[in-house]
Amino acid sequence: MPMVLITITDEDVSRAQKSVLIASVTRILHETLGETATPTMVVIDEVQLDNVGLNGLGALEFRKRALAGRAHA
Repeated sequence: MPMVLITITDEDVSRAQKSVLIASVTRILHETLGETATPTMVVIDEVQLDNVGLNGLGALEFRKRALAGRAHA
């Protein structure tokens, strides 16, 4: 049984969008692996943006600096 873990930040991802992700990933696995992909488990893990960092900065600070053209710590 294939299991896919999708990790996303918790920023305005709707239930409908999650359903599309689950259906799309399941379809790709079935097309690629055939019957060995049955059943398929897809888990969406939503991470609070405060718990994400990039290049040594918190995600919000990274974005702020990236918009200002200086995204390095």
